[in-house]
Amino acid sequence: MTISAILANQKPDVFTALPHESVEDVVVRLAQNRIGALPVVDGTSVIGIFSERDIVYGVAKHGATFLTKTVADTMTAPAISVTPETAILSALSLMTKRRIRHLPVIKDNILVGFVSIGDLVKHRIEKIENEAAAMRDYINMA
Repeated sequence: MTISAILANQKPDVFTALPHESVEDVVVRLAQNRIGALPVVDGTSVIGIFSERDIVYGVAKHGATFLTKTVADTMTAPAISVTPETAILSALSLMTKRRIRHLPVIKDNILVGFVSIGDLVKHRIEKIENEAAAMRDYINMA
């Protein structure tokens, strides 16, 4: 299975942040949409990720003035990304090794999706549950 299987079940719109936006504005957007991170885009290119972790580190380092900074000043860059053809297990391994929870999905240098570790784990659990159900059905038929 590849990342494209996960993208097929997601809404096509990806929330993003722009590098010139204030941290405060983006924090509000994260809260309103109940999400933990946004890819930061410049035109069609993903130049970084702005996440809850960036907020925690920024507040610890700068205090309340952190909210007045721009996303470009505070994001994690460069963004680690995958393609729609990346195997789900490879993406999970990458996230574990790099200790990240979100991956932009890039095709032909354009952002086509954004997946979280929760999306990948949910997909794996559903696959395992379906395989177990099929095995139970097979055993019950015998």
